[in-house]
Amino acid sequence: MSKKLDPKPVSASRSVSTDLVLPNETNHYGNMFGGELLARMDRVGTIAAHRHSGCVVVTASVNSVSFNKTIPQGSVVMIEAAVSRAFTSSMEVYIDVWVEDSVNGERIKSNEAIYTFVALNEHGQPIEVPEVIPETALEIERYQGALRRKQLSLVLAGRLKPHQATELQALFEDLEDQ
Repeated sequence: MSKKLDPKPVSASRSVSTDLVLPNETNHYGNMFGGELLARMDRVGTIAAHRHSGCVVVTASVNSVSFNKTIPQGSVVMIEAAVSRAFTSSMEVYIDVWVEDSVNGERIKSNEAIYTFVALNEHGQPIEVPEVIPETALEIERYQGALRRKQLSLVLAGRLKPHQATELQALFEDLEDQ
């Protein structure tokens, strides 16, 4: 029997990394390698999931990545990650990538991703994590979307029957009513 864990706000998991893009991290066009960005996002996402769960975490999946803008060599890159929703032992972590203009300091969103991490105990087995409390409008939007994303993933993997995906059904019913 597991004891109830105290829920935590999204802000408790928020993690930020700021770094430069160096020449050895770029392709022949002088832009950051996609794999380099994925690795950086994975590290910051890991910290966010660890802060939320208080446990060792592993990357279970990279659910979505959007490479919207290239990131040139010499750029200051800020990666922000926070747990958007917690399930039994897994956590969806939403990651935003910003490029900072070196002249005026303005931040421009360049990329985003959604990763899933699983918390593990000392034996490497999945362990229960606290629920998450969304506080801002964006956090609430991401929190609500997380269950739909999870259900869609489970349906596509054959681990959930479409009629069991109640959040997806409600979404389609809302669209039909418009």
